[in-house]
Amino acid sequence: MNEKLLQYLWNFKIFKNFDFKDVEGNEQEILHFGKWNFDSGPDFLLGKIKTKNLVLVGNIELHMKSSDWIFHQHSGNPEFENLILHAVFINDMEIAELKEKNIPTLELKKYIDDTLLWKYESMLKETQFIACESIFEAKKIPVNFREESMLKKLDEKSIEIEESLRLNQNNYEAVLFQNLAYAFGLKVNAPIFKQMAESLDFITVNKIRQNLTQLEALFFGMSDWLKTPEDEQMKIWKREFDFLNTKFNLPDLRFNPKFSKLRPPNFPTIRLSQFASLYHLNQNLFSQLISAKKIAHIYQIFENVKASAYWKKRFNFGKTSAIESEKAITKDFVELVLINAILPIKYTYHKNSDENISDEILDFYRNISPEKNTVIEGWKSLKVPVESALESQALLFHHKNYCQKKNCLNCGIGLQLLKK
Repeated sequence: MNEKLLQYLWNFKIFKNFDFKDVEGNEQEILHFGKWNFDSGPDFLLGKIKTKNLVLVGNIELHMKSSDWIFHQHSGNPEFENLILHAVFINDMEIAELKEKNIPTLELKKYIDDTLLWKYESMLKETQFIACESIFEAKKIPVNFREESMLKKLDEKSIEIEESLRLNQNNYEAVLFQNLAYAFGLKVNAPIFKQMAESLDFITVNKIRQNLTQLEALFFGMSDWLKTPEDEQMKIWKREFDFLNTKFNLPDLRFNPKFSKLRPPNFPTIRLSQFASLYHLNQNLFSQLISAKKIAHIYQIFENVKASAYWKKRFNFGKTSAIESEKAITKDFVELVLINAILPIKYTYHKNSDENISDEILDFYRNISPEKNTVIEGWKSLKVPVESALESQALLFHHKNYCQKKNCLNCGIGLQLLKK
C-alpha cells in the first residue's frame, strides 16, 4: 500500500462497504468523492460529505498516516483552507489543527480488502490503452455511436447543471457564470475558479460588470493577490476591492490559483482578466449565447475579449517584459469554452422546449475542432478517425465510462468485437 494506491482506491470507490465512521465514531456519508487532483494542493477537489446532519462541500486530503499532515507541511498552507475531510490509511496520531477546525479524520484500513490490493497494484501498471486493444477494429464502431455517446454525455452534464440551478434558485445566469469560470480555469485552475465563482453572489457581479476595473479587482482580490500592491495599478485594484468588500460584504474565503505547469498565456492572472473582459463587454451575455444559432455568432461574442492594458507587458503582477502583446482570446480557447461550458448549458436550457435542440447542438460540435490529449491520441493510434469535437467528445466519454471501468459487456463496440 502506498499513497498513490490509496488515492486510486478512493477515486474508483473500491471499498468493502461505505458505512464510514470517523475516528470519533461519527457517521461520514460521502456524497461525492471529489475530482482527483494531480497538481499541488488537496488530493481531491469539490468533494461533498454529510456529517453530523450537515452537508459540506470542499476538498479532501488523503495520507498513508495521519501524521503525514505534519510531515508534508500542510499546516498553514492556504491551499488546504477549504478542507472538509482528512482520509488516512492508518490514524497514528491526532492532528490538533484539524480537530480545532472540526475537520473529521476517516481511517480507511478496515474498509479495504487486503486480498485485492495486489490486483489493483498490477492494474496501476497496466500499459494497454483499452482492454480490447489487441482485437480492436475501428470498422466495428456502431453506426451513430458518436451521436448517441455525445447525447449521453450532454444528458449527464445536464443533470449536474440542473443541480446547480436548484442551488442557485433557478438562476441560469449565475450557473453560466460558474461554468464559464470553470472553463476559463482550464485543467489546472478549473476547480479553483469555479469555487471562487460559487462563493460570489452573481448579483454583485451583475451590479459592477459595467466597471472593468472593479470586476478585475473583485477576481484578483478573491484570489488573494492584492494584499501587498507592487505598483500603482495594483493599489487601484486593492482600493476598489476593499470598497467592494465593504459594500457587498464579500465572503471571507480567499482562493489561490496555481501558476505551476502552465504556459504564461494560460496564467490565472491573464485568464481572470479575460474573464472580466467577457462580462464587461457583454451586458446580456446569457441571452446572446442562448439565442445563438450558428457558431460564428458565438465567435463574434468573444472577438474583442482580451486582458486589460496592464497585461500588455505582463503575465504576472509587477513583472514587465520587453515584448508588448495583446492578450486576446484565441479561437482554440473559445472552442474549449464552448465544449465545456456553453453548449451543455444551451442544451439544458432548450431540451424541454425545443424538439430540434439535439440536432442543433450536435451540429455545433461538428463545427468545432477536436481536442488534443493523450486519450484522443490513443484512439487515433487504433485508426479511429477524429475530425471534429463530436468525435473527440464522444470518444472521451466512452473511454471514461466504459474503457476505464472495463465495462465491456455494456459497450457497443465491445459487443461488436465479441461477435467476431
